Amino acid sequence: MTPRRTVVGVMGGTVVDARTREQAYRLGRLVAESGWVLLNGGRPQGVMEASARGARDAGGLTVGILYDDDREAACEALDIVIPTGLGAARNIVNVLASDVVVACRGSGGTLSEIALALRFARPLVLLDFDPGEAFLNAAGDGRWVRAATPEEAVAQVKVFLTELGRT
Repeated sequence: MTPRRTVVGVMGGTVVDARTREQAYRLGRLVAESGWVLLNGGRPQGVMEASARGARDAGGLTVGILYDDDREAACEALDIVIPTGLGAARNIVNVLASDVVVACRGSGGTLSEIALALRFARPLVLLDFDPGEAFLNAAGDGRWVRAATPEEAVAQVKVFLTELGRT
């Protein structure tokens, strides 16, 4: 039996600066080059658009879990679009469908995904984003690490996947 594909969830804001957008793009490329599926919230802006575009440009498979039920509102760089109509509740789907979560800079939605990853013990990599030690320690018992670059983030994802027996 062929093992299932590894899914890396890339979370982050819809409104981001140029640095965060570039990091998300590079992260998407690296996820695809590693042979992993990239999953995100599917919006055509910010981290979601940039990471999906990076993965698609590198020949990877991209999946978007949409906030609403409008398939046409999805980022064009997605291969698989899953409209949910769940609003922010779709964040739990994003997290639970991921083997490892990488959180780029964002705001409330990203913070909720970070909290959910910690609550449900999904390994978490924080890429150039620090929501605060108190928040991270209070959110749950999940493991988290910081990474300054997309390359460091992918190296940390590999460590977590090895620990999970998913190499």
